[in-house]
Amino acid sequence: MNTVLKVDNLTKIYSAPEGKQIKALDDISFEVPQGMIFGLLGPNGAGKTTTIKSICGLVQPDAGSISVMGWDVRRQRAKAMAQLAAVLEGNRNIYWRLTPRENLEFFAAIRGRKPGSLRKEISELLQVFGLEEKAKQPVRKLSRGMQQKLALAVTLVTGAPILLLDEPTLGLDVSASYEIRGILRRIVQEEQRTVIITTHDMNVVQDICQQVVIINDGRIVANDSIQHLMDLFQVRSYDLSVGQLTTEQRQHLEQLPYLQLVPVNSSWQISLDLENPASLWQALDILRQEQTPIESVNRKELNFEKVFMEILGGGQA
Repeated sequence: MNTVLKVDNLTKIYSAPEGKQIKALDDISFEVPQGMIFGLLGPNGAGKTTTIKSICGLVQPDAGSISVMGWDVRRQRAKAMAQLAAVLEGNRNIYWRLTPRENLEFFAAIRGRKPGSLRKEISELLQVFGLEEKAKQPVRKLSRGMQQKLALAVTLVTGAPILLLDEPTLGLDVSASYEIRGILRRIVQEEQRTVIITTHDMNVVQDICQQVVIINDGRIVANDSIQHLMDLFQVRSYDLSVGQLTTEQRQHLEQLPYLQLVPVNSSWQISLDLENPASLWQALDILRQEQTPIESVNRKELNFEKVFMEILGGGQA
């Protein structure tokens, strides 16, 4: 699989008050293969934005290199940037006084594409994104969801093989979010473009990303496929709702590893992570001693948000 983006030993240091220095990026390296949806993740202040701006040529790193489709961002900036289209900070890459059609024509033109020869393509984009009926309205009058969809359409009309999307579903309702996810999948499957997204919505990551890089404190803490990361952290977890417990039962249960005991009204909830399956049998033996009724047993499903928090060591996303 071809590599379309290569970040090699990237380091960036910012000056802070009182002569202090902040290392925003600390020797990070990763590669993005062609034809996939790739997640660039991390909590606020982790170095994610600095990485994005470095890829787009907006920030000059202190060390390291970035190449886009083989073109060096520092030495061959114009050729590298011609391979990339970005939506930074939501819908701010569109002009609100222009209509959706005029935005698409304008951004195609500044990329060297002749709008006159793109009428069919632009009409198709308006149709795909559900903007046909709003094609002649000023963008400022459109809903947030329509503005987000137009911002994405603008990246497509440039013809760039790599799309970098910052929070593409931020502020959207559930329906619009799912619609954009479907469009991104189609772009990758049918056109073999590469999509790099940043987001704090781990549901979006789990749904559409195939591979992720997670940055924390300027360093890469994970670089792997979604499925492999899910498998690494997969633990069989159960919630048991039970009746009243004696003091002795509670004391014995609280001594078991990977078990949490929480009072719920007049009953109790036992949460078990079965890293050691023997814990389940021990808990059941303690309940059987007093014939404590088990009202329900539910298996907890692992999601990528939990994996993300585990990788960050319980930090806040």
